[in-house]
Amino acid sequence: QAQLVESGGGLVQPGGSLRLSCTATGRLFYIGTMSWYRQAPGKQRELVASILTGGGTNYADSMKGRFTISRDNARNTVYLQMNSLKPEDTAVYYCYSVGLNVWGQGTQVTVSS
Repeated sequence: QAQLVESGGGLVQPGGSLRLSCTATGRLFYIGTMSWYRQAPGKQRELVASILTGGGTNYADSMKGRFTISRDNARNTVYLQMNSLKPEDTAVYYCYSVGLNVWGQGTQVTVSS
C-alpha cells in the first residue's frame, strides 16, 4: 500500500515561514500530479497548490507570491515553502497524489502571535 507522510507543520508568528514536506512510501506505481490542500476549522478543504511530474505548477490566488510548491522525483517528495504567513493560513495541510489517489494524514499549521 502506498502512503503519504507529511511533516514540517507547527506554530509560527505572523510574517514567518514554514516548509512542509510530503514523502510517498510503499508500493508506488505512478505518483503523478501532487497537490497540497488545507482545511481550516469549520471550512471546506481547499486547494493550495499543485505540481505536475514535469514541474509545472498551479496556485490558488491567495497563495500566489507567498507559497512555493516543488518536488524531488528521485525522493518521491513534494514540498510547500510558505512565507509571509498570516493568521488566516491556520489550517491542517494535506498532500494528495493524483496517480496514487492517496491522501496524507495532515499536518497542523498555526499562525499566531
